[in-house]
Amino acid sequence: MNFADRGELDDFLRTHPEVQLLEVLMPDMNGLLRCKRIQRREFASLFEGGFTVPVTVPYLGIRGDMYAGQDQRIIGGDPDQLILPVAGTLAPIPWVDSPTAQVLTGFATGDGRYADMDPRAPLLRVLERYRASGLSPVVATELEFYLLEDGDGPRPSPRLGRIPGTGERQHGIQYCMPDDLIECDAFLEDVRGACERQAVPLTAIHSEFSPGQWEINTHHQHDALLAGDHALLLKRIIKGVARRHGLGATFMAKPFADQGGSGLHIHASAYREDGSNIFAHHEATTPPTLTEPLRHAIGGLQATIDEAMAIFAPNPNSYRRFTPGAFAPAGRSWGYDHREVALRIPASTEQNRRIEHRIAGADANPHFVVAAVLAGIHYGLEAGATPSEPVTREMDLSDSEVTIPQRLDTAIGLLRSGKVLPHYLGEAFIDAFATQRQGESDLYHAQVPDLDYAWYLRAL
Repeated sequence: MNFADRGELDDFLRTHPEVQLLEVLMPDMNGLLRCKRIQRREFASLFEGGFTVPVTVPYLGIRGDMYAGQDQRIIGGDPDQLILPVAGTLAPIPWVDSPTAQVLTGFATGDGRYADMDPRAPLLRVLERYRASGLSPVVATELEFYLLEDGDGPRPSPRLGRIPGTGERQHGIQYCMPDDLIECDAFLEDVRGACERQAVPLTAIHSEFSPGQWEINTHHQHDALLAGDHALLLKRIIKGVARRHGLGATFMAKPFADQGGSGLHIHASAYREDGSNIFAHHEATTPPTLTEPLRHAIGGLQATIDEAMAIFAPNPNSYRRFTPGAFAPAGRSWGYDHREVALRIPASTEQNRRIEHRIAGADANPHFVVAAVLAGIHYGLEAGATPSEPVTREMDLSDSEVTIPQRLDTAIGLLRSGKVLPHYLGEAFIDAFATQRQGESDLYHAQVPDLDYAWYLRAL
């Protein structure tokens, strides 16, 4: 597929002779990058196919737990699994003092293909369906996150701007404030520099509506797999650079009850072999003309939202984000240039016509989210799915009833009983992912939080 060879390593070391350590990054089903450091004398073994890790690595829970129910034919005895470096991802790490580089890896078969347990495998299955239809998707991501003050208490605090001439912090909505860019200039410049060195293509970054929240965008990609890799690496860059600056950074979906949540928005379109956008109309209109492919794609996405919710919102905390008036969708609505809908058609040129999918949280696995979004679009095209009526620009959805699944257990059940995604992402993946999410949910709800004591201990 797109694994690197020994020549790439040799070229890199000639350019960076100072590198003595290599962080081997291994994506798991949570969208986390598990990692081990190896010495320079071991680099060649990795690039020559001599490096293995336990097969359970991609199945680990968010805390590193292994949950019961996974297929013992795969993980029984926890055997070794080959990993191979992904081409083009070998790069220096600028936020550590040691002479260290990093490389993204994939769980691989002996003949150099991605193994079924690799978190990219579901997306690869979807992309095969596109190729069979003579189509090629184009994808871009938008990630929201919070910067956090460094502290030693049990609860985090968002990193707020300072009011000049005082020791006070600035509260309230500060969307796109230039002062925030100035205050965080050193952090932002290091993020930009790290992205440049690690070939992660940024387009824009700005402060969001909630204090301490930011949004960062990557350039659209004709390789959807690469778009997912970029989102994973971008998360790592932001967290690493923030730590370097004495800050924290979190991609939790809802870290603060009284502030907006953080989303992962996916911009997606599809192109024919002649390079034309299937969503484009021959004549530009306002609002844009709803072509049949665009209509069917929206219908397909609406039809698959329920069974995809466990992918879009994979943790119990994820569902706290879906509250009316918080710029997170409450239902399956769609519309032109309306930021409260689930499926937005942004203002754009005809050739750049696309769908912005706004449901997923920043805590979701980018590869899985892209796979589910592209699967919904392809299903809609193949089935001729019919969408609902669009939301008009003047409609206020801030008080809308939440009609998408509101709890993880419900979403897991809908994923297991899904009629579309198992055919696109693979039944084995659906079972493994649902088992992992159910294990986390069961463990989460088995805990007794402080709120139980505050509400019930004295009264009952």
